Amino acid sequence: MVKSVKVYFYDLGVRNGIIQNFAPLHLRSDAGALWESFCIVERLKLLRNRQQFVNQYFWRTYDQKEIDYLEEADGVLAGYEFKWNPAAKVKEPTDFLQAYPGSQVERIDRSNYWRFLL
Repeated sequence: MVKSVKVYFYDLGVRNGIIQNFAPLHLRSDAGALWESFCIVERLKLLRNRQQFVNQYFWRTYDQKEIDYLEEADGVLAGYEFKWNPAAKVKEPTDFLQAYPGSQVERIDRSNYWRFLL
């Protein structure tokens, strides 16, 4: 499998400028991608400000099962799935949890994001 790279912009306005899309969020087809970018970039800023150093990963299997964002600290993996729509369903990542015993995966959406970013 080829390693994938995800790119996040510290300034989502720059991202929007590159793709030339400044439409209101409710009219955008990339609201989920914007939400994921926002959450991850703000998390990186929080960690840097707190001087917390974690390893950061993206996890995907050959059959395209994935975890949006992983942090590893002191040998413990914490996974995060980002959903713009709080009603969107998320399948339990059993493959990931079996492969990495003791890890956890948390859903981050508009109802609980503040715990992830504060």
